[in-house]
Amino acid sequence: MTAASDVLKYLNLFVDGRGHAGQIEEYSPPDLTVSTEEHRAGGMDAPIDIDMGLEKLTCSFVLTGYDRATIEMWGLKAGSGVPLTVKGSLESYDGTTTAVTHTMRGKITQLSRGTWGSGNKPSLTVTATLDYYRETHGGTVTTEIDAINMVRVIGGVDQLAEHRRNLGL
Repeated sequence: MTAASDVLKYLNLFVDGRGHAGQIEEYSPPDLTVSTEEHRAGGMDAPIDIDMGLEKLTCSFVLTGYDRATIEMWGLKAGSGVPLTVKGSLESYDGTTTAVTHTMRGKITQLSRGTWGSGNKPSLTVTATLDYYRETHGGTVTTEIDAINMVRVIGGVDQLAEHRRNLGL
C-alpha cells in the first residue's frame, strides 16, 4: 500500500515576473478539454468522437492583497500577453518533494474585487484566458499547448506536428 504521494504543500505565483509569495490564496489551473464532434457514418455500428481541437484555456487566482500592478494588467491590448507562472511543491509521505510549474501567457479578462468591509481581509480574484500553457512535473514537460503556433505536446509527443507540416507551417 502506498501512503499519500505528491500532495501539494506550497505554492507561489508570479505575474509578469513579480512574485506573490504570502499573497496567493488560491489558484485554479486551466481545465484541459478536447473538443469533440460525434461522427457516425454508414457501416459504423456506433458513433465515435472526432478530435476538433481544444476548448479555450482559462485560469484564475485569488490574491489576499489589492495588488495595483496586477490590476493595471487587466484588459491590455491584443498582443500584450501577460506572463503567469505558478510554482508548486509536492511532498510524498516518504519525504520526497517534487517541483511542479505551470508556465502560461494570456490576457487578464476579469477582476473581481470581492466584498469590502472594515477589518476584512481584501481579496482580488483574477481570471485570464490563455494562449500558451506548459506544465512541468519534476523537471519533465508533461503538457505544452501553444494555441497561436498550433502546438499540442502531450507526454513528449507533438500531436499537431503532422498537421503543421501538411499546412506548410
